[in-house]
Amino acid sequence: MENKRVPLREKSIVFIGFMGVGKTSIGKIVAKKLYRDFKDVDHVIEEEYGMPVSKIFEQLGEKAFRKKEKQVVTELSKKKLLVLSLGGGSFLQEEIKQTCLDNCIVIHLDLSWDSWKDRINLIIDSRPVLKDKSLEDMEELFNSRKEIYADHHSKVDTDSKNMEEIADYIVDSLKYAWDLYEPR
Repeated sequence: MENKRVPLREKSIVFIGFMGVGKTSIGKIVAKKLYRDFKDVDHVIEEEYGMPVSKIFEQLGEKAFRKKEKQVVTELSKKKLLVLSLGGGSFLQEEIKQTCLDNCIVIHLDLSWDSWKDRINLIIDSRPVLKDKSLEDMEELFNSRKEIYADHHSKVDTDSKNMEEIADYIVDSLKYAWDLYEPR
């Protein structure tokens, strides 16, 4: 019975947003608070290939990475009770976006350009998409990606909040929604 409706409180939770917004860090905290397993899609792919995403891009190309990403996300999004962190470019693929929206609770972690700009030095070396880009190019990419994150079930502004506050807010909101829409 594949089309059996999954109860809202059993659906996996998917975090989307621009690179460096905190999807992995916040996702791990939320998973711990909800007693769920956490999966970072990029890390799953890195383990499978035995190399970091930057090397995958360099040696196999972005096309090979995106193909593997689609396979991994499609598989994981159909499982219950997970917390998933997707790469910043995942929702560029319509199939990934649709399978996540259909099967999971998609939460967009949003951050302003000014706040993100402060994080560049922390993330630039591990993000192949930023390689050799000027600040203006990065801002253009940042703004163009806003459109792909527009499809979600919930959006959380992360500016001026610490990860614990954001995770608590998300967990409280989820529990409230679960009780409201599917009371026990």
